[in-house]
Amino acid sequence: MKDVFILSEVREGKIHPVTYELLAWGRFLTDKLKGTLSALVLGDNLEDQLEELIFYGADKVEFFKNSELEIFNVENYSKVLIPFIKEKNPEIILASATTRGRTIMPYLAGKLKTGLTADCTHLDIEEDTGLLLQTRPAIGGNVLATIKTPEHKPQMATVRPKGKKPLLKDKNRKGEVIIHNINENFSSRTKRLDLKRREEEISLSDAEIIISGGKGLKNPQNFYLLFDIAHLLGGAVGASRSVVDMGWIEYSHQVGLSGKTVNPKVYIAVGISGAVQHLAGMINSENIIAINKDPDAPIFQVSDLGIVGDAIEILSLLKRKLEERKKRNV
Repeated sequence: MKDVFILSEVREGKIHPVTYELLAWGRFLTDKLKGTLSALVLGDNLEDQLEELIFYGADKVEFFKNSELEIFNVENYSKVLIPFIKEKNPEIILASATTRGRTIMPYLAGKLKTGLTADCTHLDIEEDTGLLLQTRPAIGGNVLATIKTPEHKPQMATVRPKGKKPLLKDKNRKGEVIIHNINENFSSRTKRLDLKRREEEISLSDAEIIISGGKGLKNPQNFYLLFDIAHLLGGAVGASRSVVDMGWIEYSHQVGLSGKTVNPKVYIAVGISGAVQHLAGMINSENIIAINKDPDAPIFQVSDLGIVGDAIEILSLLKRKLEERKKRNV
């Protein structure tokens, strides 16, 4: 039996959506290995949410309950997880490539003396060996590297959020929920004193509408049109790697292999040719709209709606129409 573990994320007392994406990855791998998929959950007062994880693909839910685990702390979490992992000896452990996943997974890998592949865009099982194939961008996103961990277990990886859609909820699925009441006197070297939220635009990962710009915007000042339109639509602004490299916009807006992977309901690509590197980050969007003056641009091959024309003229018209609509609805 080859077990797969996923590390669930809990934020503000709620199981975070990235957990359901991890369950989809875990289910895909577990079915190939013919093993068991377990979701590890740390926190307190989450009992009413645990069965949902079964409905979305888990065979087991291991809930580690303690009030001090409500706040993420890598030392406290590891103190609970490491003995459990050593006892159960899973084949694979997955976490999301969020701030939390990127914090705890290297710590666990170091303590468990095994490897870790970070920021994966794809996972699979090698047919002959049963090893985890971990694919991630390398050399600045110019190539994709597939990595294996043949000598040490567990095989560990973090995967990009929005890289896989959650499975459909199945209320007929059966599984086991195990509650571990942790009677531990935690003595971490760090303590959270306060939590202050940043006031900022909608993040790319959470946005249902994204409007992204490329070199077809002609100069960095024209990005203001994208921000204005994103605000009117309640969306976020993305960018191609080329304009980020030129310093037109910050890296946090980059979509693609070396940036963020997104799958919004609507993705608007403005002045973006459609290089493979960029397509890999947004190809799973539900609806793709492309605006480009080159009718042969590769982006039109994946778009649901294509508009051939000058990007600035089209954006200015779009902004004006959206503003008129907003005034009518006030």
